[in-house]
Parts: sequence; structure tokens; C-alpha cells
Amino acid sequence: MQLKRLASFLFVLAGLVTASVSAYAADPENTMIITLKDGDVTIALRPDLAPKHVAQIKKLVRDHAYDNVAFHRVIDGFMAQTGDVKFGNMKKGFNAQAVGTGGSDLPDLPAEFSQTEHYKRGVVGMARSQDPNSANSQFFIMFAPAPPLDGQYTIVGNVVSGMELVDHIKKGDEADNGTVSDPDRMIKVRIAADK
Repeated sequence: MQLKRLASFLFVLAGLVTASVSAYAADPENTMIITLKDGDVTIALRPDLAPKHVAQIKKLVRDHAYDNVAFHRVIDGFMAQTGDVKFGNMKKGFNAQAVGTGGSDLPDLPAEFSQTEHYKRGVVGMARSQDPNSANSQFFIMFAPAPPLDGQYTIVGNVVSGMELVDHIKKGDEADNGTVSDPDRMIKVRIAADK
């Protein structure tokens, strides 16, 4: 009987989490759309988890800073990383040796780690250096669960549609930590409210 109640509780909890993510997906002000070579990926941003990070991402999107930025580090079965607006723009200033080391002209952000959300397929997290308070503009999309990242990197959103397109992003060299030669890019990035 106890096991049945626990299973019922977990089912309800899973439904609430799904409803919560769906509610964010329905909010155009907190919906980011990334156009890839094969179509659009829709991400529900999570200001409830990381208000400062989401605000910075939205500013960069609205400044068109993410347009044409490479997926410079893509590891099959792990994640696809992008967002280096300083060195990753494939139409102006792309630097294959420096991509992944840059950010934006905006300040680095204090960590907003979540203890309740987990890194699983479709989760969008902020990249950072060893300093927990160093996230700036780079982010990554998970291909699969990665429990070691839980509580260590700021979660900023969840893919709500187009994950199959993320799966098709060109993968990098595993021997070189996922570095991608001739990488795919975010063609255009926008906030749904800005149609």
C-alpha cells in the first residue's frame, strides 16, 4: 500500500513538472526560438529558476548577438554547446582557435543553481569556467541525462519542440573534447513575443 501511494505521488509530481514546463512554453515572453539548418527549436526559458541568466539571454537574443553563432563543442550522447558571441559568429569574426573561450560584453553572472531540477535530455544549461559565477553567454543543450551536472551549472530552460533537430547538429571530435570543425550554427534566434 505504501509503495502504491509513493508511485501515485511520483506520478502527480511528474505531471506538475510537465505542466510547469508547458506553462512556460505557452509564455511568448519566455520562449526562445532557435532556427537551425533543419528548422526551429523552441525552448521554454525558466526565469523561475534563473531570473538573471534568463534576462541576460533575452537581452543577447534581442540584440541579435546569437545569430550565426556556432555550435563549437558537440559531444555525442552528452550535449551541444553554443553561444560564444565574441569568437563564435560564423559571419563576422569567427575564430576557430578561440571559440569557446569568449562571452559577451555583458557582465558575468552569479550562479543560480537549482537543487530541484535535473540535467536530462532537452535541458538547457549555462556554460561556465571553474568559477561558479562566470556564466555569461554560452549555453548547452543536453542530449541525455548527466546527473554530475545537477546543482553545479545553472539551468535556464527546456526544449519543448525540435529536439530531433538538436540531435542532428554536427558532432565534434571526441578525442578533442567535442571540438567541431566546420560547425553548424544558430542561423537566427528570437523571443516568441517579438514576432
